[in-house]
Amino acid sequence: MSGEPSAGRDYRPAVTQPPPPTPPALAFPTVDAHAHLDLLDAPVEEILADAAAAGVERVVTVGYSLASSRWAVRAAEDHPQVVAAVAVHPNDAMDADDDTLAAIAALGASPRVRAIGETGLDYYWKRTDPEVQRAVFRRHIDIAKQLHKPLVIHDRDAHEDVLRILEDVGAPEFTVFHCFSGDLEMARTCVGRGYFLSFSGTATFKNAPGVREAAAWTPLDHLLVETDAPFLTPMPFRGRPNRPALVALTVRFLARLRGVEEEAVAESAAATARRVFGEW
Repeated sequence: MSGEPSAGRDYRPAVTQPPPPTPPALAFPTVDAHAHLDLLDAPVEEILADAAAAGVERVVTVGYSLASSRWAVRAAEDHPQVVAAVAVHPNDAMDADDDTLAAIAALGASPRVRAIGETGLDYYWKRTDPEVQRAVFRRHIDIAKQLHKPLVIHDRDAHEDVLRILEDVGAPEFTVFHCFSGDLEMARTCVGRGYFLSFSGTATFKNAPGVREAAAWTPLDHLLVETDAPFLTPMPFRGRPNRPALVALTVRFLARLRGVEEEAVAESAAATARRVFGEW
């Protein structure tokens, strides 16, 4: 999650507009590398069928609390198209006591859990003590390394501290910057360290030129695509509820941005998702 305020336990946004239409199917099937299926206003079966119709055949559903992480694991166990990531969101880092983090680690051991996240730092909302966030972020990094699982990072207005902590403690083998929000310089730093950059509908926004420059440069073998559904719906539907099918819009935008066929982005993003999260 990147665009939402930390306002209580239910992150589900108010639905004030109808969902966008399902895009035409991609030329090659791809993966939504980050979504919150529990926050969508439809049964998982319908969401996945809609995504498949758009050429989005697999989804990583991401936890942001102990309860949502448990939900994500159940969804991954019930649906072969889905795998899970588990963590406590930095905006709720005050809830990540020892017992909660032990429970996250236990969930993380499931074969249907393919990453620890989303975790990281969020300095935008200023509702959680940054020191607490940094301590909890380090604990999540430890869990990921102990379990040999990828790390999925939430980084909002905290680039320098996120990069510093990863350098200080050592990043897991696979580290993903969810909804990458940095610029070209940061993208070069991340790729130079072997990290992966996941681009969402934000790349299509007119007020994100730095993100677009980074997306145009990032090597395809380090690039993922995501929705962050139900948030960050790509243009021209910004402000309406997002869902995994709409990753097709971001794929097509990135293909135009890079001057390549959509199949190149879709196929490469799917291959990179398999490399990071494994087969499913």
